[in-house]
Amino acid sequence: MSRLPVKKTYKLSIGGAFPRSESGRIYEAEGQNVARASRKDARDAVRAARAAFPTWSGMTAYNRGQVVYRLAEMMEARATDLERVCSGRDEVEAAIDRVIWYAGWADKLSQVLGGSNAVAGPYFDFTVPEPTGVVAVLAPAEPALGGLVSRILPALVGGNAVVALASETHPVAAIELAEAFATSDLPAGAVNILTGFRDELAPWLAGHMDVNAIDLTGANGASAELERLAAENVKRVVHSSAEAQSPWEIEAFLELKTVWHPIGL
Repeated sequence: MSRLPVKKTYKLSIGGAFPRSESGRIYEAEGQNVARASRKDARDAVRAARAAFPTWSGMTAYNRGQVVYRLAEMMEARATDLERVCSGRDEVEAAIDRVIWYAGWADKLSQVLGGSNAVAGPYFDFTVPEPTGVVAVLAPAEPALGGLVSRILPALVGGNAVVALASETHPVAAIELAEAFATSDLPAGAVNILTGFRDELAPWLAGHMDVNAIDLTGANGASAELERLAAENVKRVVHSSAEAQSPWEIEAFLELKTVWHPIGL
C-alpha cells in the first residue's frame, strides 16, 4: 500500500520550543514553507533569551565548553539532515569543526583576555571578561549553515544568550541547526532562531531596549539605519564576516570588568 510522505513543517525556535508564528504567516524559501516571524515572535525570543541568560552565564566556563561540545556531537548525529539543506558535506564538517574549536575556548577566555594588572600601590587589580547579555545576530545569507554557526558561536561561548535572525533566502539550515541546539543540553532560550523578512525584524531587534549587542554581519547594506537604532540604548555593534574564526570574535561580545582589591583583605 502506497502512502504520502510526511513533509516537515519549518517553524521558529523560541525558548527551547518550536512554535509557529503567532501571526500564522509563512513564506516560501528553498521550495519549503517557512514560518514568517512577527515582531511579537521577536519579542518572545528576546524575553526567552533574557530568562535563559542568568543560567547560561552562571555556568562555569568549563561546563559551557562541555555543552558547546555536545552541540557538535548533535550536529554530527544530524549530519545527513544538515547536508541536505546546505551546500553539502564539506560545509557541514567545517561547521562542526568550528563548533568544536569554539568549545575549546570557553575556559581559556579569562586567561587570554583578562589578567592581573600591575599597579602602584597596595592593591590587586584584576581584569575579568564578562558576557554582555542578550545578543541579536543577523546571519549572513550564505553559507546558510556555516555563516550562522560562525556568528552564533562567538556570542554563545562567552556566556551570552542569542536571538538569531536566519538568512531570509536560505533559512532551512537554521531550523535544522535549531533542532541540534534543542538536544545539546543548552538551557532553553539560550539560543533562539527566527525566520522571516529581514526588513521587518532587523530594525525592531536593533531598537529593542533589552538587547545588549547586535551583530550586523548579515545586515545587507542596512547597517547605517540599524546602527542609529542600536544607539538608542548604547548597544554594542559588531561587524565581521561569515569566515571569521578567532578568539577576538568572542571578545567582541564580552565586557572587560576591572576590579581593585586591597592586598591583605
